Amino acid sequence: MVSVQYRYPGTGEYDKFFEEGVYSCAGCGTPLYKSTTKFNSGCGWPAFYEGLPGAINRTPDPDGMRIEITCAACGGHLGHVFKGEGFPTPTNERHCVNSISLKFVPANSSSL
Repeated sequence: MVSVQYRYPGTGEYDKFFEEGVYSCAGCGTPLYKSTTKFNSGCGWPAFYEGLPGAINRTPDPDGMRIEITCAACGGHLGHVFKGEGFPTPTNERHCVNSISLKFVPANSSSL
């Protein structure tokens, strides 16, 4: 399990980062998001509208207010997913992900 370290909004390295590639779990290296699903939500953390199939688990928080997202492979905390906020995305979802839980792999990398 990856330890959770929170950062303040706008301080993570991937918030305003829009290169082509794949975002993987920082804990285990499992691919989680394609860069083509990343968008600027203005929330201060990287936002994606969908994850790779089977890569992300969703668990409602005990208070029922949010849905936690974790890596399906290692269980590492990624952030939360929000629905119905009206962003112009195909899924009407915002995966609000902590930069510390991600590792970016450039498209031209041989490890893709």
